[in-house]
Amino acid sequence: MCAEIPRNGLADRFWETKPMSELNQKEWEALCDGCGKCCLNKLEDDEGTVALTRVACRLLDNESCLCANYSNRHAYVPECIVLNPDTIAKNLYWLPRTCGYRLIYEGRALYDWHPLISGDPTSVHAAGVSVKGMTVPEFDVDEDDWDDYIIEEPH
Repeated sequence: MCAEIPRNGLADRFWETKPMSELNQKEWEALCDGCGKCCLNKLEDDEGTVALTRVACRLLDNESCLCANYSNRHAYVPECIVLNPDTIAKNLYWLPRTCGYRLIYEGRALYDWHPLISGDPTSVHAAGVSVKGMTVPEFDVDEDDWDDYIIEEPH
């Protein structure tokens, strides 16, 4: 869901003054904190409870926590969800609790470690909120074994 965290040309604290539906693409992308949690494979039980696994999408870079081929990701991962102001409501249930998109949608403030607040795109890693260094590639784990890789959300 995030390519990189844009900075230049963004209005100061735009997320506090503009509704999500009015954000331009650069502003929308900047809401991503770069944690990588949205790119973890998830398991959903019969009650609709979603569990994160350490099993990452084949395109997630384990060190940067960003998509290795963001602009062409659908060619490799057709099921990758396009999150935008029109689709966020129906996808909210699986977004991480710390997700900038989720926080803004719910009318809450971004955390101090969010790159838009800290000014540092690596602050999410320093805060221990990202999945940096903790994932395994989905090709290395049989899908029937994903439940052995369930984790608590880093926060």
